[in-house]
Amino acid sequence: MVERDVDKTIEALLEERRIFKPPEDFADQANVNDASVYESASDDPDAWWASQAERLDWFEKWDTVLEWTAPHHKWFLGGKLNAAHNCVDRHAASVPDRVAYHWIGEPEGEARTITYRDLFEEVCKLANVLVDLGVRKGDRVAIYMPMIPELPAAMLACARIGAAHSVVFGGFSAESLSDRINDAECKVLITADGGYRRGQVVELKKAADEALQKTPSIEKVLMVRRTMDDVNIVEGRDVIYNDVVPQASAEHGAEPMDSEDMLYVLYTSGTTGKPKGIVHTTGGYLTGVSSTHRAIFDIKPETDVYWCAADIGWVTGHSYIVYGPLANGCTSVLYEGAPDWPDKDRWWSIIEEHRVSILYCAPTAIRTFMKWGTDYPEKHDLSSLRLLGTVGEPINPEAWVWYQEFIGGGRAPVVDTWWQTETGAIAITPLPGITTLKPGSATKPYPGVVADVVDEKGNSVGRGGGGYLVLRRPFPSMLRTIFGDDERYRETYFARFGDEVYFPGDGCKLDEDGYFWLLGRVDDVMNIAGHRISTYEVESALVDHKSVAEAAVVGRQDPREGETIAAFVTPKSGVEGDDGFAKELREHVSGVIGKIARPHSIIFTDDLPKTRSGKIMRRLLRDVAEERELGDVTTLLNAPILEEIKAKAARGASKEE
Repeated sequence: MVERDVDKTIEALLEERRIFKPPEDFADQANVNDASVYESASDDPDAWWASQAERLDWFEKWDTVLEWTAPHHKWFLGGKLNAAHNCVDRHAASVPDRVAYHWIGEPEGEARTITYRDLFEEVCKLANVLVDLGVRKGDRVAIYMPMIPELPAAMLACARIGAAHSVVFGGFSAESLSDRINDAECKVLITADGGYRRGQVVELKKAADEALQKTPSIEKVLMVRRTMDDVNIVEGRDVIYNDVVPQASAEHGAEPMDSEDMLYVLYTSGTTGKPKGIVHTTGGYLTGVSSTHRAIFDIKPETDVYWCAADIGWVTGHSYIVYGPLANGCTSVLYEGAPDWPDKDRWWSIIEEHRVSILYCAPTAIRTFMKWGTDYPEKHDLSSLRLLGTVGEPINPEAWVWYQEFIGGGRAPVVDTWWQTETGAIAITPLPGITTLKPGSATKPYPGVVADVVDEKGNSVGRGGGGYLVLRRPFPSMLRTIFGDDERYRETYFARFGDEVYFPGDGCKLDEDGYFWLLGRVDDVMNIAGHRISTYEVESALVDHKSVAEAAVVGRQDPREGETIAAFVTPKSGVEGDDGFAKELREHVSGVIGKIARPHSIIFTDDLPKTRSGKIMRRLLRDVAEERELGDVTTLLNAPILEEIKAKAARGASKEE
């Protein structure tokens, strides 16, 4: 395991002394305004989670809350429910005209308002079409779409008939799509002709067609016409969504699902390169996301307009654009495009127009807004915002304070949340009605979540100590396994500290008040703009280029950009390592993985630092990338190469503009 040098990070964080108490008017009306909730959840976690599950609509009540045979756990055994019924049907019956989504397309002027009645009818029609295409309970359906209303409708239609969905982020390449389809053995692909990003069409169908050349399990493709561009249509395989769904019946009964039936599989990066298919089940997951969404964002469904500015292709979008908000009958904003199109105030314009009251986004976005300056938000009335949230990576205190002051008007609490694809729902977070906030800290575990910070041997470090974040008890929304590879599930999350202690791979510090300060990954998985990408994946993509002999990749912490990708590349003989070649490599990585994985900086070198056994010393390369004093080099076979690499880094790496 590659360890980060976190001493300086801890020291810097603990110099933060500013605190923000809950505003009185906010605390008075908060959904959770009594701190005894922590004590009651701690005294009887099963009873606490049962009380949260009771907020859902169950066809049959469970008879056992938790069955825990470490490292596996099952929740609400014997209970039957349906996620689509909970997210759509019950609200369509009680508040049919409430807006589920204000959808805004990236091209200006494109917008749709989708009520719960509208969403219910779309989901039922799509469910009937999927059945006609041969999808049955237990099948897997791949979804590769832009941020359009048909995306959540597709997820819910799968849930309605009991088919697990596998959403693949629309920015991923054809190869990434085919890998995920094949691993889950998906039967049908739902996609679109394309989408819009920064004024350009993202050619999703073109990428899908390329991926489908290597996906024998796919029988049918259902394609939404979004851009209306001419695309290839394969006779007998491809079906046009716009032709068949509007004509389908709007009557479809939701399939009763066991609480432990799989709801979806979502792929996340692993240290061995092959993405891990994270399995989430129906009852526990829906309990976790609906509970956390209501309490952490203080949701008032009758009045709030909530905006999670993530992409549904990531778990944040699954949990806090689709399942959490819809389970709570909330009105959300769904935006297709980029924050700087057609100008850098697009988000603030949307917030002003729709009177958004809650905004949830990544620290990467906040730092970008800081760089652009305050003129853009100051052009708009943001007074409707009453709560702000951050997700995806630790937020540095200055970005927290800027966000609170210039976006939240100095009055809106900021909930900094820690969780991951595997936990399914937020695990460490403030509760804004009762928690005193510290910029840069995710504060305390959510009620019913048992977290700790331990040393190398798994012993609690106590307040004031730093080490590894662990979860000592499962909670309902956590993953059940890795799809098709339970041994990898055990090895990845429980090998280090034993079957009863889940290790998420993050470093953490506990301050004297018991607040958690997350320090990022301690393994070879990078956190790039809130998205997990393994160093192995990027290295493999680089070496896949015909002119690359060897490559090593590390994450580089940047105070403004967050974590970025630094690559060290050895070209093959006769190849010039110049800016042109660096640009070519970035495009190559983009094609293999997706644009999110392009290296920010590339240093060309004749060799890489290696031990006598041939292992690349990425720890030392990270020291070079972050301009630190080099660690121990005594085990190196070729120590002089480090001085050459340092000299090249000092002269300046090839950086992406």
